[in-house]
Amino acid sequence: MRIGELAARAGTTTRTLRYYETRGLLPARRDGNGHRTYDEADLTLLRQIRTLQDFGFDLEETRPFVECLRAGHPEGDVCPASLAVYRRKLDELDALIGELQAVRAKIGVRLALAEDPMCELGGQGL
Repeated sequence: MRIGELAARAGTTTRTLRYYETRGLLPARRDGNGHRTYDEADLTLLRQIRTLQDFGFDLEETRPFVECLRAGHPEGDVCPASLAVYRRKLDELDALIGELQAVRAKIGVRLALAEDPMCELGGQGL
């Protein structure tokens, strides 16, 4: 398939596909006329990248998943490098959740103080 069809099927743009090609995430195959050509495996790679980006992974974090698929695995998340990225991302998310919980608690205290100035939460170091 040509680049426009792949972009449409993957729900992205031809510009994005060209960018992925320059980053080495998408193969750069050409037909006899010099047109980019792609196959179903390339569509699978793109869907993997898009799914991971929807989950908040940056483009470089998708590379181990793409390499896993290129190695012939039916899923991009079964290789050790992919699993390591998952673990790092979970650690990042856990840290963010902790930070958000701390901010939420502080805002809760501020709200309580704002709603009831006689509340005795004022000495909590806000």
